[in-house]
Amino acid sequence: MKKALFILGTLLAIVACKNDSKKTSESTIQSESEDVTKYPSDVISFMDEWKILLGDGTHTDTLMNYEKKGFFYVSNDGKTDWVVYKTPNSGITSRTSSNTRTELGQLKHWTPKTGGKLTGTLKVQHVSTSGDARVAASYSVVIGQIHSDEGHENEPLKIYYKKFPGHKKGSVFWNYEINTEGDNSERWDFSTAVWGYDMSVLGSNPNTYPEEPTDGIELGEVFNYTVNVYKGIMYLTFISDNHETKTFTKNLISSEYTNDSDIPEQIRRLYAVIDRDGTEQPNAYAEELQYFKQGAYNQTNGKDPETNMIWSTGAEIYNGDIEKQYANGSYTEVWFKEATVGVGVSPDK
Repeated sequence: MKKALFILGTLLAIVACKNDSKKTSESTIQSESEDVTKYPSDVISFMDEWKILLGDGTHTDTLMNYEKKGFFYVSNDGKTDWVVYKTPNSGITSRTSSNTRTELGQLKHWTPKTGGKLTGTLKVQHVSTSGDARVAASYSVVIGQIHSDEGHENEPLKIYYKKFPGHKKGSVFWNYEINTEGDNSERWDFSTAVWGYDMSVLGSNPNTYPEEPTDGIELGEVFNYTVNVYKGIMYLTFISDNHETKTFTKNLISSEYTNDSDIPEQIRRLYAVIDRDGTEQPNAYAEELQYFKQGAYNQTNGKDPETNMIWSTGAEIYNGDIEKQYANGSYTEVWFKEATVGVGVSPDK
């Protein structure tokens, strides 16, 4: 009897050890799984096609298995992984800009005639809550671009999201910057509304805002854009649930702004304060190398509005302290869950 009890006890001890070992093994696996970092390149696979500049001045050409917390990383909203692009109102930026960015720059270059295609599905989570309502760039972020790498290095496309403080809905619009004939100091952007307002809708004083757009996009509301350049023509498509799909075309190799009489009324009204009324080269961007950009290019900065009532927004920057800017709403944050880049295709396909 004692022998039987001894054998039974031994067997129970072995089973218990096995169970404890199994629990320990499962716990270890779970712990290891929780510690695994998910990188932006795990969410959007095209990261080997890009370099990046972050809002603190960090630059890298290698984005596979790369992240930097607070600027470029992965977040999950409870259902989906998103790539986060975050940047303050004031930091270290590129040689040609006063505005910070956490933004991808395409490694491959192309001309409008050879073409290219970029898509993005995103939601804007935050724009600066400070700025000057009279200044067109205030409270806005650029979420996609075509940038020239030659000549004046102007931008035939910038896609914006902008929301005034206190509004529930913001606007999506796109700007075309002329490839200026002669002196580039006369350059300007023509702005076209997608949902909500274009860039020229302003407040009457620094803290007075226009009416909220009825067809605007809220923070956190998902939308999609496609930029397709094919044989010199740019085709734009914007899609969002509960909003009308919008499409646009723009010729990038033949200008419609070659004469003074071609300058749109929007430009004469908006840019009068900084005296810009240039005309464009007849072939626009035809022979210039271009590349895509995508992410969060913060358009709100701390520069005095009196120096430039289009681009100097006078926002809060807390002496450039990034931690304080993040804590006090002086930043922009954009999340992408899907994006592609490739060659331009016929719009009929």
